[in-house]
Amino acid sequence: MAPCLVFTLPGCGCCSELLTNVVARASAKASELTREELVEGGRRLAGLVAEVRPKVLAVLGVSAYRTAFARPKAVVGLQEESVGGVPVWVLPNPSGLNAHWTLAGIAGELRRVREHIGRA
Repeated sequence: MAPCLVFTLPGCGCCSELLTNVVARASAKASELTREELVEGGRRLAGLVAEVRPKVLAVLGVSAYRTAFARPKAVVGLQEESVGGVPVWVLPNPSGLNAHWTLAGIAGELRRVREHIGRA
């Protein structure tokens, strides 16, 4: 995510309380992250979410979510399971390497999260 975008998210109601990474290091591709890093990041994030209690936990990247939270069959969208007592929404990774999702499709998913937050 470009640093300039981080500042626009709170204004749209998407990240008014918490914005963080699952893994605390940069990578060009998800495949550069180890399973151990993702699982440890998931544990850390679950604790942080339980403490901060945002309206929703939105995770960018279904593969990262599957590994970090041991949910191998997860798909994009609102999850049945919560993390730290908070609803979870898995979103497509906006990376240019993700050819399965168009910009319009990603924007549509973000809109669904925002609508969900408005109802929460």
